Amino acid sequence: MNKWLFLLLFGFPFLASGQSFEPCADEVGSDAIHKDSSAIVAWASSAVITRGYMDFQDPGLGLANYGLESDAIGPADGAAVVSLGDRGVAVLQFELPIANGLGPDFAVFENGFTDGYMEFAFVEVSSDGVNYTRFPAISEIPIVLQSSNFTITDCGYVHNLAGKYRANYGTPFDLEELNGIDGLDINQITHVKLIDVVGILDVNFGSMDSNGELINDPYPTAFPSSGFDLDAVAVLHQGSVGTEEQHFSDLNVFPNPVRNHLNIQYSGSFLYYLHSVEGQLVGTGEGMDQLTLDSSFWPRGIYLLVLEKEGKEKVLRVVK
Repeated sequence: MNKWLFLLLFGFPFLASGQSFEPCADEVGSDAIHKDSSAIVAWASSAVITRGYMDFQDPGLGLANYGLESDAIGPADGAAVVSLGDRGVAVLQFELPIANGLGPDFAVFENGFTDGYMEFAFVEVSSDGVNYTRFPAISEIPIVLQSSNFTITDCGYVHNLAGKYRANYGTPFDLEELNGIDGLDINQITHVKLIDVVGILDVNFGSMDSNGELINDPYPTAFPSSGFDLDAVAVLHQGSVGTEEQHFSDLNVFPNPVRNHLNIQYSGSFLYYLHSVEGQLVGTGEGMDQLTLDSSFWPRGIYLLVLEKEGKEKVLRVVK
């Protein structure tokens, strides 16, 4: 049944109220960021999506398949989105790194059709593309009754979960909350990762917030647009290209995704190490200016390419 028709016929049967955190968009005290806000200075420039199942308990239904990776790039429009599916993952990159400024530093947009209809994702950030730190998400949504595809809940129950606000309004994240974490430079955030929340009320399978509490998220959503629907990621505070990035400014690795040959163009002498996503060393060697790797025999999957030159390292994600 059409969602709007359902709501018109039966109302908002599971509407609840909570006041711990910021309320829905347009309400007094909300911190939602509108897609046309003058605070936005840039948008994600690339996206890699790893789809999850329409229903992780019924893998035979297949993976979520609504939308394209390109739908997560550029400005939010509330319409063109890519669905992650149960536990699906999106990794976003930017032309310039995100920096820590006064207040929130970036915002994540979903396509909720009305206030309180929320499909969530955890948000993690990285300044090297390898090590990620998760924002401490909190959910106080009651777990007495399982949220369904038609459940409406008060936005004030959640904090640091992407998808809190309806379409065209982004959920903001403040890097200051992660200040002081080893291995994370909050002024050089190069990657934002979104991980779909599976809201099943079962401690064996459900997603937990930072307090170890189950997150009550609509479940099941067993259709092609299952899970978190990513619209866009907006940058509110933008950094500059640091000396580390300048060191690799002439690096070019292509094509990616790769089939039979991976080309590495990088002036001078360099070392490379290729790892599987599980950490196993697949290959290593030395190059000079340009190197072509035979990837025809690589199993399909995700690889981490580490390039080393003059004591500095760059890690790239390669998809076969």
